[in-house]
Amino acid sequence: MTDDPTAPTSAPPRAPAAFHVGPGHRIVHGNPPFVERFGSTAIGQPAREAMLGLPPKAFELMDHVLRTGKAGAYRFASDDRTWRLVVAPRIDPVTGVPFGVTTHLTT
Repeated sequence: MTDDPTAPTSAPPRAPAAFHVGPGHRIVHGNPPFVERFGSTAIGQPAREAMLGLPPKAFELMDHVLRTGKAGAYRFASDDRTWRLVVAPRIDPVTGVPFGVTTHLTT
């Protein structure tokens, strides 16, 4: 513990994040905020079935990132907030081909 009164008292809150594989964006891992938002049953499910509340364009972005291998972001309103969905490709280091995406939701 520090005596510095300006030091943060705890880590900043983490945002929902997940790792998806394949063209159906099957969720293989979600951090605790992801599980809190979408439920533990979301793990193992296709994103379109598990990530309820996201607009269709969010899934179109995931499709685009998987297809092109280029990261992207999308803003949308839900739950009386504006969210930013960041999607990054997961690239196979041997073939250079995208095999999945990661998603990160921030406000």
